[in-house]
Amino acid sequence: MKRRKFITLAGAGVAGSTLLAGTFPTQSGEITLTFGHGSDDSGTIQVVIDKFNTRYKGKIRVTWKTLARESDTMHRQLVSNFNVESGEVDVFSADVPWTAEFSSKEYIKELTKGFYRDYTPEDFLTNTLKSTYYNYRMWGVPWYTDIGMLYYRRDLLAKSGFNSPPKTWSELSEMAIKVMADSGTQHGYVFQGADYEGGVANALEYIWNAGGRVLTGNISVAGSFGQRVIDPNVITVNSSNAAKGLDEVRTMISAGVVPKVVSEFRELESWEAFAGGNAVFMRNWPFAYGNLDNPELSKISPDQVGIAPIPVSSSSNRSYSCQGGWNLMINAYTTQEKQQAAWKFIRFMTAPEQQKYMALNGGFLPTYKSLYDDQEILAVMPSIRQGKEILENARVRPITPFYQQMAPRISRTFNRVLRGEMSGRLAVQTLEKELRIVLRKNR
Repeated sequence: MKRRKFITLAGAGVAGSTLLAGTFPTQSGEITLTFGHGSDDSGTIQVVIDKFNTRYKGKIRVTWKTLARESDTMHRQLVSNFNVESGEVDVFSADVPWTAEFSSKEYIKELTKGFYRDYTPEDFLTNTLKSTYYNYRMWGVPWYTDIGMLYYRRDLLAKSGFNSPPKTWSELSEMAIKVMADSGTQHGYVFQGADYEGGVANALEYIWNAGGRVLTGNISVAGSFGQRVIDPNVITVNSSNAAKGLDEVRTMISAGVVPKVVSEFRELESWEAFAGGNAVFMRNWPFAYGNLDNPELSKISPDQVGIAPIPVSSSSNRSYSCQGGWNLMINAYTTQEKQQAAWKFIRFMTAPEQQKYMALNGGFLPTYKSLYDDQEILAVMPSIRQGKEILENARVRPITPFYQQMAPRISRTFNRVLRGEMSGRLAVQTLEKELRIVLRKNR
């Protein structure tokens, strides 16, 4: 039995009655917490942290340790600390696919009792809550969310005679070809095709929107305690629908709608092409809209841009967007005293007033349902109304403790399809084999 597991069980009677009980530890000094999160170009998050430090002056002080911007690298940074049982980072943000892995490896503190005491679950968007649950228990609190969106040049489509955005990939191709010819725009459609975590999200959307799935499981629902994945390891990617979804994107590359260089594009490269006026359509996250009103960065204005759901392979398919976003979690290796302080920090950061400030000033999508009807937010972010509709059809990435081993295989296979090295059929066959190998190694 792990040393920490033994200590946890031995002290359960004492620790279980005090942890996250909402009481402040008795001591003379100020508790210093280290918060781990990636960079924020808007400066919004630091302002919110400063507000917390002002409110709890003399009791708790939070310092921000800036972690890597990209999810993959940030994950490695955190795990390297967990593996040596380090409490260097007391509270941190976690990408939504990490919950199953971090909880099963006992890296994080369970928050079930504290959450149901201090929050009302119904206040949150359903899909954001799902990303915090694993095995009947809750391990994080939804902070802000992300979803894949289709951005399009509303003005260029109108000039070419199109009154609404495309609903299928074939419609997108048809529109893109005509608009490119009419306006001289360089690219028809850009997205994130590089071999990294963003490529996983894009690959899943192509597969889902053709009726395919990568991984499924037997799921039971336990009332307010969310979902428990009993067997999250049923690989279903090797299907004709999944193959069709991947073939769709290769066809668009062959037709010149999608540039070949998209296999190297991440969020920034996609945004620069679109904001520079060099693309008709773009798949990206919500942040992309907020930056369009900066004339120093963008050659187009928000008024020229529309937002729509991700297209599908057939009109009979349902449109799904990959859900991103970040949850706040507590490091299980930090002291109990700091865990209590960290809970106060989480409650502050996830409160509606902080989420509203982050939405207004940083373009972050809130996890509270009520904020999607907030007139002040809607006035500044008209895209948020469309975002709420898209969020209703969002899907989380595969829920499995082995996600971090599966994700690189998904992004690499998708990247090979974009480069013309694999057909959709070969890609899903290869991916099925590789994911099964991951399962065998972990059983």
